[in-house]
Amino acid sequence: MKHIYHSSAFDTDVPVGSWWLESAGDPVETTDLAGITDVQCDVAIIGAGYTGLSAAYHLCKDHGVSVRVLDAAYPGFGGSGRNGGFVGPGASKLSASQTIRRVGMDEAKRFFDWQRGTVELVDHLLSTEKIDADKAGAGEVEFAHKANRVASMREGVNHMNRTFGAGLRFMDRGECRDHGLAGPQVHGGVSYPGNFGLHPLKYCRGLARAAQVQGAIIHGAAPVDGWRKEQGVHVLTTPKGEVRAKQVIIGTNGYTAEDTNPGLTGRVLPVLSNILVTRPLSAEEQAAQGWTTNDTTFDSRNLLHYVRLLPDGRFMFGGRGGWDASPAGKAKMQRYMVKTFKNMFPAWAHVEFTHFWNGFVCMTYDLVGHIGHPQDDETVWSALAWHGSGVAAATGAGRLVSQLAAGAATLDNDVPAIMRGVPPKFPFPFLRTRYLQAAYLAYYVKDEWL
Repeated sequence: MKHIYHSSAFDTDVPVGSWWLESAGDPVETTDLAGITDVQCDVAIIGAGYTGLSAAYHLCKDHGVSVRVLDAAYPGFGGSGRNGGFVGPGASKLSASQTIRRVGMDEAKRFFDWQRGTVELVDHLLSTEKIDADKAGAGEVEFAHKANRVASMREGVNHMNRTFGAGLRFMDRGECRDHGLAGPQVHGGVSYPGNFGLHPLKYCRGLARAAQVQGAIIHGAAPVDGWRKEQGVHVLTTPKGEVRAKQVIIGTNGYTAEDTNPGLTGRVLPVLSNILVTRPLSAEEQAAQGWTTNDTTFDSRNLLHYVRLLPDGRFMFGGRGGWDASPAGKAKMQRYMVKTFKNMFPAWAHVEFTHFWNGFVCMTYDLVGHIGHPQDDETVWSALAWHGSGVAAATGAGRLVSQLAAGAATLDNDVPAIMRGVPPKFPFPFLRTRYLQAAYLAYYVKDEWL
């Protein structure tokens, strides 16, 4: 399959090396496609991450539809098993004001409500399906990494509460310290109620098993390497066999190959995100740094850092950045992450790291996730591009696209306008990585020098 980065980043035989994979327990048992003939279903889903698995679960449970899920590796191989485990509103990098300017107040509120509902959906699935995914925290906090960010942060809280009834709370530096997050780069913060953290791969595997109980069949090690249409039926080919389906849903997000479907070529940009995890920190070490909260947290940078104290005392330190997906590029990014960690958390400069990994989130030219019909084929759906906040957004999009495929919803009536349709194509798509490098440089200057 064709990708825009170093091919090793998408090689399913390369170990991920994540703490999540080491601690997730038994993998999901999938059905080997090899040797099975005449495989037919109502809906074939490409990608066994949150989007695809949520779609499979809801298609089977709510609509009685026969489903086959095809994944190049295994459930959670991509971003759904590598992310930071932050459950909060996502699917966009636009500010509230930018969203309002683009689609108007009513649609902006509709989009906000949809995002809030996706968080509630994840919580509901954890409860009703009894998925033990190490749910943690009583909210999420964004902290100002520089003192000159505090005023705009306070104004943003007032705007969100006044416009959307968001229920956000501003905290000054002392309140942040009392809340259990302190450091030289914590000058104030915003508390987002209702958000929480979890073990992303445990959640993904739980969702996969729940979908299987409802009747979905998941085929692992089955990359789609061919796609044709015969008499109105889609034929997806893999090295192990073919699947025939009336409809197809593409839910591959940052692992979408350029040739998955011609209607998506040049329309998405995979972006690297990186995570370090420490050994378990003692209560004394946590107190020495002043970081004791289990809430999910992130800073005010454009190239943000997202950090969590995990339930077992390990500290997870994540960050955007890097465009070299080769092994050498990964090693360079690891060194940068370690240096940055020590600057942000000087009391932990001595602490050892046990794991480092990275993976791809997915962005679009208009900075919003999308649900639509690639190539204007009404029997093909794509739902992708959650802009680094996909645990809830992808789960919600999976449910929404299941309703669309089942005929229980329509694009015009049920999908927020800002998300409707396939993503716009990047100008001169072959320059996407160059655009990214230029953006990273501009963001770095703004984050660290302005």
